[in-house]
Amino acid sequence: MGIHRPTPRDQLRAIADGKSAVLEELARMQVSTLDRCKLDKETYLLVRLAALVATDAAPVSYRAHLGGAGDPPISSRQVLGTLAAIAPVVGSARVLSAASRLARAGVVFADPGP
Repeated sequence: MGIHRPTPRDQLRAIADGKSAVLEELARMQVSTLDRCKLDKETYLLVRLAALVATDAAPVSYRAHLGGAGDPPISSRQVLGTLAAIAPVVGSARVLSAASRLARAGVVFADPGP
């Protein structure tokens, strides 16, 4: 019984599924980004959201950059406002794609009371 070494295909699949040491390293690289940019956390996440939409990022990117379910301290209302603000620049197709990819990524935003 030998030691299982992941193949390059296995490693790529793990990255695509968000289950890789590579993602951990990317997360470590970004730890000080918030401090360096001098933005509050909400603004920082909304700017990142806009960048992800503009680049037509994959669902795993939304999860990696915005967090998992319930992590982001931004509301659905703020997300919708950001999407509305950038739609004239990035286009409706990118905004619709982003909404779908956010859902597939399992990124859930806080909802303020009524």
